[in-house]
Amino acid sequence: MQRNNILAPSILSANFNHLGEDINCVIQAGAQYLHIDVMDGMFVPSISFGMPVIRSIRKEHDCFFDVHLMIQNPERYIEEFAKCGADSITIHSEACPHFYSAIQQIKKHNIRAAVALNPATPLNVLDYILNDLDMVLLMTVNPGFGGQTYIPEMTEKIQTLRNRILSTGKAIDIQVDGGVNDSTIHTVLEAGANVLVAGSAVFKGNAEENVTHYLNILNQYQTY
Repeated sequence: MQRNNILAPSILSANFNHLGEDINCVIQAGAQYLHIDVMDGMFVPSISFGMPVIRSIRKEHDCFFDVHLMIQNPERYIEEFAKCGADSITIHSEACPHFYSAIQQIKKHNIRAAVALNPATPLNVLDYILNDLDMVLLMTVNPGFGGQTYIPEMTEKIQTLRNRILSTGKAIDIQVDGGVNDSTIHTVLEAGANVLVAGSAVFKGNAEENVTHYLNILNQYQTY
């Protein structure tokens, strides 16, 4: 079972006046993923960006697009986001009543399939789907806004998920999204997360230096 520690800067926190420059900066600094939050104003209060923006970014960048769909009934748009250049699509269990079917739909496009859980959503919703997933995203803040504070109770949730994944023998990634910074990065890594979404922590200040800083921390940890 092989898992890698991965940094996924969230472009929701980038400077949209210089989005291309910010993306170039973090990728050239070594960030492995580009985390792209798609919000519809219904599942979460905010509206971010959609297929036209992703399509435009893809024309200029060949990095790994980690697309997080914070939208209601995401199965309506999976094919379109796959065509836009997504390498991984994450859907929320809370937004998709038939998410087993939606996961199979993602896999038909030969891209990575993931399910996200909000902080209050229990892990047992994964009981009959975990073996079909490439990644589980645990929201460690309430979704919809950047710059929030990490919810401490999520540490135990990460640990519990890690143990469940170990029992499967599969290389399923654990991604955490929300409040990842110098104060929390060691906590989530020690708990078992290996894909870290970081928005404000990367793009506030010198993004290149911040990416290097967090990659150095990630490299100190072995994956389970």
